Amino acid sequence: MFKKLLLAATVLALPVAAQAAELPSRIKSRGTIVAAIVPNYPPLDLRDPQTNQLTGFDVELGNALAEKLGVKMQWQETSFDQMLASVRTGRVDIILSGMSDLKSRQETATFIDYLRSGSQFFTQASRAAEFPNPEALCGKRVGASRRTALPNDIKAFSDANCVGKGKPAIEYVPTEGSADARTQLRQGRIDAAMQGGETLPYIMGLEPNTYAPVGEPVRFTLMGIAVGKEETQLQQALAEGLRGLMADGTYAKLAEKWQLSPSKIPEVQINGGE
Repeated sequence: MFKKLLLAATVLALPVAAQAAELPSRIKSRGTIVAAIVPNYPPLDLRDPQTNQLTGFDVELGNALAEKLGVKMQWQETSFDQMLASVRTGRVDIILSGMSDLKSRQETATFIDYLRSGSQFFTQASRAAEFPNPEALCGKRVGASRRTALPNDIKAFSDANCVGKGKPAIEYVPTEGSADARTQLRQGRIDAAMQGGETLPYIMGLEPNTYAPVGEPVRFTLMGIAVGKEETQLQQALAEGLRGLMADGTYAKLAEKWQLSPSKIPEVQINGGE
């Protein structure tokens, strides 16, 4: 009798699980999820230099996620500054472009977290000996993308470890993205830079003997797929789809392919960022 009841309960539970992963009707009828992307953050988001096609971890993960949910991913390039506004106004369904899940951003969107990011100082390989640890950057010029949370991370580190200990503050230099920061670093216009530590192995592979990390990441954050706050059905479907990609090994394989295995998270989280 117990086995029969358990079987009946399982059968009854199946439609509920399936319904939880059901996409909104407008997306099902359209056959696509429209995703905002800024392809300037390798290895998560980039254009293949040979084919000029969108590629990267986010792109392959997004395409696999859409397939899991029975649709296709329609990528829409935009500027970083416009991404949250685009999802808030419904011009796109989601943002899948290496966006950090921050409390301040949760006021605009709900984040389905899928990767961990670390705020990492780095410098030119030829100057690595000058900066054996992040504290050696006190009083130095450090660049980072002005559109991200990295400037706040630099200031927080400087306030606690430089100014707070009687040393000169780090001089933050705003840049137009991580690529610009690396250019300024190579040109000697800044002493160091900061970007997500998950991207550095890939960049260092493209440009050998050019960069060197300075210490360990000073802060860890989560990256998430941003979805409109009221889009609870879409949020549930994406979360279930991601869990499916984790369970079948797709997530791990893509992370390994793009040198992001250390940045994997063990389970999907909703608004786990701080």
